[in-house]
Amino acid sequence: DNVVLRNASMTLRTDTLYLDREAQEAYYNTSGTIVDSANVLNSKIGRYFMTTKKYQFIDSVNIKNPEYTVDSRQLDYYTTSKNAYMYGPSTIVGKTYTFYFERGFYDTKIERGYGIKNTRIDYNNRIIEGDSVYFDKATAFASATNNIKVTDTINNGVVRAHYAEVFRQKDSVFATKRAVAINLVEQDSMYIHGDTLMITGLPEHRILRAFRNSKFYKTDLSGKCDSIHFDQQSGITQLIKKPILWNKQNQMTGDSIHLVSNMETEKLDSLKVLNNAFVIAFDSIGKEGYNQAKGKDLFGKFEENQLRTIDLVKNTEVIYYMYNDDDEFIGINKTICSKIRMKMGEEDIEEIIFYTNPDGTIFPDSELPKNSRKLRGFIWRGDERINSKEEIFDEDDNNIELVYIRGIENPIDIDAEEEERQQNEGDPVNSKGLRKRSSQ
Repeated sequence: DNVVLRNASMTLRTDTLYLDREAQEAYYNTSGTIVDSANVLNSKIGRYFMTTKKYQFIDSVNIKNPEYTVDSRQLDYYTTSKNAYMYGPSTIVGKTYTFYFERGFYDTKIERGYGIKNTRIDYNNRIIEGDSVYFDKATAFASATNNIKVTDTINNGVVRAHYAEVFRQKDSVFATKRAVAINLVEQDSMYIHGDTLMITGLPEHRILRAFRNSKFYKTDLSGKCDSIHFDQQSGITQLIKKPILWNKQNQMTGDSIHLVSNMETEKLDSLKVLNNAFVIAFDSIGKEGYNQAKGKDLFGKFEENQLRTIDLVKNTEVIYYMYNDDDEFIGINKTICSKIRMKMGEEDIEEIIFYTNPDGTIFPDSELPKNSRKLRGFIWRGDERINSKEEIFDEDDNNIELVYIRGIENPIDIDAEEEERQQNEGDPVNSKGLRKRSSQ
């Protein structure tokens, strides 16, 4: 380091330095080190623009600061503002985060910035990926725009969306725009969707809420309602407001539906349908009528993730199409009693047990009028059934126009951007405007 260049705010050391007095530029290509009040920067190639007080570093760029380190393929650094602009694979490692991107901005004074193109931030116990990611250490906040994936590294849960916010101190995630939470239930992924998703709480007690137009799907179970509330600690998933649940051939409705998981085995354990419980299944043999059962409440039991037993209690009623072992029609069973137990087979009801003074009749087909073959409150909603993970999204979700991310295809003039930052108090570096800027 035989050459030293100093000004009031920094010192440059290198083996050979080329100086263009007319252009007011200095250049080295044999490695150099720059030291200012906050940072030590090294690179193989560097150019200093004296008029704008800007360095341009290329190849093996490294910044060391007591609070963080930066590695980049190319970095432009303004000594007055201490703002850095990076191109190519770049990594910033702080005490509580690791930030990767391939085009980005970083205010080295306050550890605030954004990345675009292949961005990722490892943040507490979450990994945030997206087309554009904004980060602010002071407020412990990160947001992402377009093609987002937020991974819970402790619970192996994933949230996908086109806009998300992560609050580190509150350990929470907010997601919208085609948002879906994906969780593993006995080696089978459950997909939960809502117009808005919120995940809060410590890793051992996560709470997931899906708001408005909420739906979920797993291989043998699906449902929809206004909102979904899942408590990881209790293992209870609540379907709130006008819920409907489908399992195999069965459609279940009620005022409120709860799915209960065994947190040790991570398998579904039981089902509760509270108030106005109603079960309907299309008669798969006769292909004409519907088997139905209703009561005040329903309690179901799962075995190996399969719904095997259903108990209906209080003011129960049944309409059931009966067949012999050769699938020959016997009649239509219409019964009322205080409790009903249904034992479920692979596809249909295998057995119905009536408790406490059942009162019913088995009608031949010709003796039961068509208008008497449906219980009060019967509504068949088979056309609404969710049959795949893609069907949790409606037309609006599938036609979202992604926000244009500024600067990916047409890199901006960073000198002009830096000048704008210094002149405009409402610009990203000086205010919350960075969140808006990073998603434009």
